[in-house]
Amino acid sequence: MNDRDGVDIDPGDGRHETAAQRADRNWGEILQELRVIQTGTQLVSGFLLTVAFQPRFTALDAIDRAVYGALVALAAASTILGLSIVAMHRARFRHHDKPRVVTVANTMLRVMVVAVAALAVGVVLLVFDAVFGRLAGVLAGGTAVLAVVGLLVLLPNVWHRPPRGVDAP
Repeated sequence: MNDRDGVDIDPGDGRHETAAQRADRNWGEILQELRVIQTGTQLVSGFLLTVAFQPRFTALDAIDRAVYGALVALAAASTILGLSIVAMHRARFRHHDKPRVVTVANTMLRVMVVAVAALAVGVVLLVFDAVFGRLAGVLAGGTAVLAVVGLLVLLPNVWHRPPRGVDAP
């Protein structure tokens, strides 16, 4: 039996969908997530590009300039990752390998989330450092790291586990 037979790929998941339908649904979800993350990345990139042309930029010390350079590189890498997902889909369009495209795009999107999280932490660090001083920058950056770990790592893993006394489906 194959996809054309209409066989439910995972009868226990509460959905009746073939492998092709699941790949289409997963691809749609990836695109929605990509739209959200790419918009944020573009906004941060635009902000970073304007910083270098501000009069106070020359007052930044070597550490701030190094952080700034790393952030610009992260912003560019994040943008390129997002674009590469779309380019991969375009290159593989109508080649009947969407499940593989979805698997690779999922991995690339996960890497992009890590890059954007690092970008957000770095921007917090840089802005607080420039406005309030090095200690405030380090403290704000550390707080941002804790928020990233809590919201992007711990929460999804805790959420995934069933509550005590409840059997997993």
